Amino acid sequence: MSDVKEEVDTTKVVKEEEKTETKPQEEEKAGEKKDQVVDAFNVYAEGGIDYDKLLVQFGCSSITEEHIARIERLTGKPVHHFLKRGLFFSHRDLDIILNSYENGKPFFLYTGRGPSSESLHFGHLVPFIFTKYLQEAFDVPLVIQITDDEKYIHKQNLKLDQCVKMGVENVKDIIACGFDPKKTFIFSDVEYIQYLYPNVLKCQRHITTNQIRGIFGFNNSDNCGKFAFPAVQAAPSFSNSFPHIFGDRTDVACLIPQAIDQDPYFRMTRDVATKLKYRKPACIHSKFFPALQGHETKMSSSDENSAIFMTDTPKQ
Repeated sequence: MSDVKEEVDTTKVVKEEEKTETKPQEEEKAGEKKDQVVDAFNVYAEGGIDYDKLLVQFGCSSITEEHIARIERLTGKPVHHFLKRGLFFSHRDLDIILNSYENGKPFFLYTGRGPSSESLHFGHLVPFIFTKYLQEAFDVPLVIQITDDEKYIHKQNLKLDQCVKMGVENVKDIIACGFDPKKTFIFSDVEYIQYLYPNVLKCQRHITTNQIRGIFGFNNSDNCGKFAFPAVQAAPSFSNSFPHIFGDRTDVACLIPQAIDQDPYFRMTRDVATKLKYRKPACIHSKFFPALQGHETKMSSSDENSAIFMTDTPKQ
């Protein structure tokens, strides 16, 4: 992979941190009641998620009727009902992606899955179903990251080979969504890390331990892998992480469909992109698929009673 010049003086990083999009968890919750907690690892809200509150807390923008009309005009196809019904409700820089597309400039899609069970559940399907629509409507490449490494780091009861195996099983469910095989690249972090690693290193160099603590709430008792992993999730946002698709280009825009709780990762990524003079990834966020127990939290693989899995029988 061709090297990309580091365009910032690292002595300026401390000053630049003050200008970042990223808000520490502590600051986000300051002065707020504990009736709603939404972060990369926890989702709970007494009485249901207040998404208007999340827009303010995370600093995102609402998807408007103008966005929906523009997408239909640019693609020449009916917009997906997930957009019409407001399931995808928020974004970062969607307008820039649409401007690029209108001007004939390419972009790619990036989404992923952390394999903590052998099957996807209904909640996992939401971003994949919508991503399939985006790929078809805009006719663009897609990369799908399987974070088997992350689950091994975070789930103390799992062995590495279990995480890799569950990743393989999850890929079967993902393929069944109907992505274009000629324009879709699905990869395991464990297997593909050699190609991600140059950008992982560049990200890690520009993220401080204090930032990771603030964004994700880690402490001195957490293993060092938790601190290192966010850069691995950031790296696929940059086109030169896929030399077999984009070569050494760093100017191909990226759009990331995701649930809103994943936004902290990509607020961090957008800050790093600025320091590396890469393109900031754009994001489009979905609401949560409610747990079977009610709309105060989301379906979760960690609680089998909260979710309907693709492999469940009618009796289950």
